[in-house]
Amino acid sequence: MEFRYLGNSGLRISEVTYGNWLTHGSQVENDVAATCVRAALDVGITSFDTADVYANTVAESVLGDALKGERRESLEIFTKVFWPTGPGGPNDSGLSRKHILESINGSLRRLQTDYVDLYQAHRYDPTTPLEETMQAFADVVRQGKALYIGVSEWTAEQITVGAAMAKELGFQLISSQPQYSMLWRVIEDEVVPASREAGVSQIVWSPIAQGVLTGKYLPGQAPPPGSRATDEKGGASTISRFMTDETLTAVQRLRPIAESVDLSLSQLAVAWVLQNENVASAIVGASRPEQVHENVGAVGVELSSETLAAIDEALGGVVERDPRRTSENAPQDRPS
Repeated sequence: MEFRYLGNSGLRISEVTYGNWLTHGSQVENDVAATCVRAALDVGITSFDTADVYANTVAESVLGDALKGERRESLEIFTKVFWPTGPGGPNDSGLSRKHILESINGSLRRLQTDYVDLYQAHRYDPTTPLEETMQAFADVVRQGKALYIGVSEWTAEQITVGAAMAKELGFQLISSQPQYSMLWRVIEDEVVPASREAGVSQIVWSPIAQGVLTGKYLPGQAPPPGSRATDEKGGASTISRFMTDETLTAVQRLRPIAESVDLSLSQLAVAWVLQNENVASAIVGASRPEQVHENVGAVGVELSSETLAAIDEALGGVVERDPRRTSENAPQDRPS
């Protein structure tokens, strides 16, 4: 495993982060989840990402159980706050002071830890004054319940303003957690430059495009049984934007490129996002331990300019680059 600094901080995290968005408490049984976490630890992954909303808080509990007994100082645990949890009361979502301070306590209880290394705003809250949100995060840091603060799927402008306000309050934003892959590059033109200026790194989710970049989905054919594209608990809807014959055909053109550098398609996908110097880590999930072992094969790989150009040519017009997609996908009101 190799490690990178997260933003303009002294915190180093593993180049591959283990995430449990669509797996723990949902797709796989708890014993399988624990086995996947053990596999991550065995290959040197020290960074683990979750959120209170995943499986309506169950994912945090599963991760906490799986990490029990590990040396806490050797781990970096990330969680997030914003989306609805609990019974859906009027203050069960958003980035109000009430929700943030109550949510961090719930997350710590479920994760069985006194603090998280990184606490992230899972989305921008348009209904709460940013000053209120950032003051609450400042208090979370001062209470020792989170060591660092980050955001997820914020626009370039939101990151710039939020980072400046954090600095005024005596702490700093150090992370942005956006979707990023060969197929989804919407952060490159605006979010990445703004983040670099603000001292923020990316911890990217879905570097394999929810499994599409493994090449297992073939144009004109039904998805394999048991795959994410057949998961009615949420997986199928998140992957649908990539399940066109045009995109799936383009992905198959990546096979000879991956073979030429002695990588699997998934390893090529993870290695590709890690070529971006503003990316500190790529989040990968797993429903089987062998998936963890395969994905870490991308660590330390340097792709040549010729390989990167060949990837661009193979994917052609199926790549989404429009920076407006970040704000288009953001909530316009507080979810309930």
